[in-house]
Amino acid sequence: MNLIIWLIIGGIIGWLASLVMKTDGQQGIILNVVVGIVGSWLGGWLIAPLIGGAGVMAYVSAFLGAIILLAIVNLFRRGRVR
Repeated sequence: MNLIIWLIIGGIIGWLASLVMKTDGQQGIILNVVVGIVGSWLGGWLIAPLIGGAGVMAYVSAFLGAIILLAIVNLFRRGRVR
């Protein structure tokens, strides 16, 4: 059951991050889930210790991690960050 919840939350976070970074039209639902999960891991590892990773701040750090991941992908894909 936890895996399904991770996939749903990861998909939502990845989708929101792709809307912010304006890459939503280029990605499908699978890539949104992957970006959300990997970005959440990245945010939990890098950002959560700085802002406190409990409660709502855990979702904020996951969202910021997904945005950072998309910025890195855009940097390598296009040579610039949107």
